[in-house]
Amino acid sequence: MIQAAALVEGLRPAAVLADKAYDADHFHDTLRQLGATAVIPPRPERAQPHPCDWRLYKERNGVERMFSRLKQFRRVATRYDKLLSHFRGFVLIASIVLWLR
Repeated sequence: MIQAAALVEGLRPAAVLADKAYDADHFHDTLRQLGATAVIPPRPERAQPHPCDWRLYKERNGVERMFSRLKQFRRVATRYDKLLSHFRGFVLIASIVLWLR
């Protein structure tokens, strides 16, 4: 979970959407220090659950679906391109193709 805090280090997000696996007090504290809203559903065993904006959490579904569609492109899923610029370019092209469908 400490690695999750490193992912948002140096960023200024308004909100962070994550699944139940990221429901830890220290991660919520890190997000609060950054001024971000934690949109993380509470784990069922939590005695005092943190609040969660369920309307905003539904946005996460669209992001997950987009990643799933991008992985249908074999070149993206297996990362044939070793250079970041080439990989990023193909992800952009694949995104455009998916958007136009």
